[in-house]
Amino acid sequence: MTSVTVIGLGPMGQAMAGAYLGGGYEVTVWNRTPAKADELVARGAKRAESVEEALTANDLVVLSLIDYDAMDGVLAQAPEAALAGRTLANLTSDTPDRARQAAAWLAGRGAVQITGGVLVPPPGIGTPGASSYYSGPEEAVEAHRPALEVLTGIEYLGEDHGLAALYYQIGMDMFWTALSGYLHGQAVAEANGISAEDFLPHAVKSMDLRYFQEFYAPRITAGDHEGTVDRISMGVASVEHVLHTARASGVDGSLPAAVLKVFRDGVAAGHGQDSLTSLIGVLKQT
Repeated sequence: MTSVTVIGLGPMGQAMAGAYLGGGYEVTVWNRTPAKADELVARGAKRAESVEEALTANDLVVLSLIDYDAMDGVLAQAPEAALAGRTLANLTSDTPDRARQAAAWLAGRGAVQITGGVLVPPPGIGTPGASSYYSGPEEAVEAHRPALEVLTGIEYLGEDHGLAALYYQIGMDMFWTALSGYLHGQAVAEANGISAEDFLPHAVKSMDLRYFQEFYAPRITAGDHEGTVDRISMGVASVEHVLHTARASGVDGSLPAAVLKVFRDGVAAGHGQDSLTSLIGVLKQT
């Protein structure tokens, strides 16, 4: 199978459609703003004039939209019969529950959803080492494996349509929190005359968390939160210093203040002498 439809031509959809064209696929594209397809059409893609035409052009339809509300709005523009027999690789970000609901809705109209979560930014599409989470019917994933692997490698998680969305959102939880921390730290650096490039090697060292993840994971699994190496009370003192430094630099302190609140909640719950990992229980109860 060397033909595919891509619906949604933001930066990610553009990269996906481009990867298919580069791989010799016949590519049909549709976007709410038709002009976004111009460059792809110049490279050989076919511009669908309607959502119905885009859906019926190929058995495999790749969706790259902002969220499932946007997907609902797009699919509502076509008759339900246009979905029959199609496999929709839904690479749109949303919650696990929305992924399950969408899969059931599509199944009721004769279509199969493969839920995906892409783990690279648009420039990473089609590059070695890129990967995506997938869940849903394994036979559907395998049937379209060659086409999906044009975009990224496949990390198949299971039949539950919500699994790919769940793993993806957990990753985004960590990603956005960490990236926000980097930006906040850089704001403090710049407020003190330190450029991003000058601080870069120090930022990379500070944000390399692999040691801590590998140290903590087995202890978390075992329920071992003994404060033999680190303690929440130590974390409270440390984050207080961070907060004071930020404010003294004229930088908004709401981000470290939010972290400090979580640490103080841990102390209030009686975990001051326990490891930072005991905050997992505190977070799950709030």
